[in-house]
Amino acid sequence: MEQTNLSEQIAQLQQLVDKSKRIVFFGGAGVSTESGIPDFRSVDGLYHQKWDYPPEQILSASFFAAKPDEFYRFYREKILISGIKPNKAHLKLAEMEQKGKLSAVITQNIDGLHQAAGSKNVLELHGSVLRNHCRKCGTFYDADYVMGHKDEKGIPLCEKCQGIIKPDVVLYEEALDDTVIEKTLEELRCADLLIIGGTSLTVYPAAGFVRAYTGEHLVLINRDPTQSDSIADLVIHESIGTVLGSITL
Repeated sequence: MEQTNLSEQIAQLQQLVDKSKRIVFFGGAGVSTESGIPDFRSVDGLYHQKWDYPPEQILSASFFAAKPDEFYRFYREKILISGIKPNKAHLKLAEMEQKGKLSAVITQNIDGLHQAAGSKNVLELHGSVLRNHCRKCGTFYDADYVMGHKDEKGIPLCEKCQGIIKPDVVLYEEALDDTVIEKTLEELRCADLLIIGGTSLTVYPAAGFVRAYTGEHLVLINRDPTQSDSIADLVIHESIGTVLGSITL
């Protein structure tokens, strides 16, 4: 593939967006880093910071069950970040949906920023920090409750039964939601343009879903090269907000 400058690449993307009727966006952590949420796997990401336990272990179902106090200490400091706003990428995707160009956002992120930007059909592969439920009685709690209500060990407890509250986030060792998987595969099968952004496509099983796409064109936007660059019709190594923010509808 010949190297072209950014303006030419954005012009190519604009042409693809203009002629496409059913666009699907598949995004990862890079979509939210521009809003101030740290990436998990970049050099400056959470996985390169030191804790008493590796982040992969802390964010596992077995660790949550065994040490919920340590889980929530990490979770409140590194995952529940307040004051975060949608960026240009989130806002443009919401606009694309409103204009009838985008049929779905498939995201590996758990921050709820796509909905905050106005997107309606958001398929959250890994759940959301905005939804939390008591493990004992099932009562719903929002993120503000989880952040502010805690016992002496820092664990948020249910007001009704004193059960431990768990975020509706898919932890390591947990399976993805079957309904979300089915909807994701259906959207990918029906799309005529798939835009993948802000992901290295190394997290499975989520990254494997891309194989279900058999549409006309594949665009990959990521700051760093990925293992899927060679199969894309257009590859742009640039900020996702810069690229999508340049598209006109």
